[in-house]
Amino acid sequence: MKGSDLFLKPDRTNNSHRGIIVGFDPGLTVGLAILDLNGNLISLVSCKEIRRSEIISHIIAYGKTVLVATDVYPIPKTVKKLATTLNSKIWSPYKCMSIESKTDIVDSYLQYENNKLLEIRQNAHERDALAAAVKTYRDFFNKFQQITKRAEKAGLDDRAIDSIKTLVVNGVSISNAIKQITEETDKENTILKESDNNLDINNVSELSAKSLSTGIDAIVYVSDDSKDIDKPEYDDVVISRLKHKLKSQKRNIANLKRKNIILEEDNRHYSAEISKLQSKVDKLHYNYTKKILQKKEVSSKIAIIKRIQEKYNEEKSKRIELENELRLLNEIQPLKISGNSLPVKIIEFFTKEGIREASDKWEIGRGDIVLLKNSKGGGSQTASMIIKLGVKAVITMDKISDPAENMFEENMVPLIPANSVKMTSMTEFYLVNTKDFKLEIERWKEHVNNQKEEENNQNLLKLVDEYRAQRRRP
Repeated sequence: MKGSDLFLKPDRTNNSHRGIIVGFDPGLTVGLAILDLNGNLISLVSCKEIRRSEIISHIIAYGKTVLVATDVYPIPKTVKKLATTLNSKIWSPYKCMSIESKTDIVDSYLQYENNKLLEIRQNAHERDALAAAVKTYRDFFNKFQQITKRAEKAGLDDRAIDSIKTLVVNGVSISNAIKQITEETDKENTILKESDNNLDINNVSELSAKSLSTGIDAIVYVSDDSKDIDKPEYDDVVISRLKHKLKSQKRNIANLKRKNIILEEDNRHYSAEISKLQSKVDKLHYNYTKKILQKKEVSSKIAIIKRIQEKYNEEKSKRIELENELRLLNEIQPLKISGNSLPVKIIEFFTKEGIREASDKWEIGRGDIVLLKNSKGGGSQTASMIIKLGVKAVITMDKISDPAENMFEENMVPLIPANSVKMTSMTEFYLVNTKDFKLEIERWKEHVNNQKEEENNQNLLKLVDEYRAQRRRP
């Protein structure tokens, strides 16, 4: 076999019952790593252009294959064929192992678990095979530890523990595996004891069985004095029992072979099904991930669209509002020019905020006539705000406060009651006849002037009275 193996000459006589894990890296150059079920490295080799029969021969030399490990997914056909030939299970990762992960696994294994092998240098094929084997062993480590503890409590030896591990890997529960191996061990021990008891006779020191094909053909006894003795009568009974046992075992072997063929066929079928299902799972996972990303992207775009829509609606409302204001202004402007009617701009509330809103909406300025719909809450300060706009007159719908009225009178801004003028209602403003409104303004001014003149006269009379009163004093 080509390549440099760690253990070139395995002890074939003691390995037939030893369970092993085989890491297999197929290709033009094959990598093989063999671990026993205790995790010890017993073979590491790479070979170029080697036949499968040589690979199998090499593996069988180290024991009975329990698991064939690979580092790639899906499982290569070469690995499946090897596992079928060795009648073992396959253990593979759910996705291909990266070079970094394989290097970490191998370095960690050689450093912490097999210190005596620290100087081993592997090529890429040996590294991949060893990483697959070690990964598989670690996947079963806890289960193997549990088996060892329970088997040692039951008083079973290493060979029996290996057999139990093999059964558990193949789907048998730990309890049933221990029970089965214990029963088989007890039977073997009973048969050996019976054979020893049957052959323990006086003057017989050695029993030599020279040939057994379909049974035991001859048994030779040698006495202490080196003389031949006749066969005892019970010798036929022993031979008969052994022949019967041999036939029974042959029948069992034939049955097991038939079952093995059926199980291999089932195994191939199930492996194919598992591979198909895994492919479906991977595809579903991919589609699911893709849908999630699409949903996130759609949600993000919907949020952006909503923000744009809200902004659009806001701008649209402003546009409509400005268009209405422009339309009203366009309606009012010709009225100012015509001279027959005067527009009346509306102030809804006699408050600072109400005055600001009306001023912005109607562009209230010098010479405008305003209608004060609600005079509640207004005083000298709010009256002063209207006066500063330069309005020509204020029409009131209700009784205005005295401080506000005094402020308007002091600044000669006419206050005209709504019931004293005829107003024509338009869409959002009123109209008053120019001639009639001017007459009302003249009346208000005349009334205020008369009131002021009367107040002045009263003040003068009061001063005269005070002067006369001071003259009469002694």
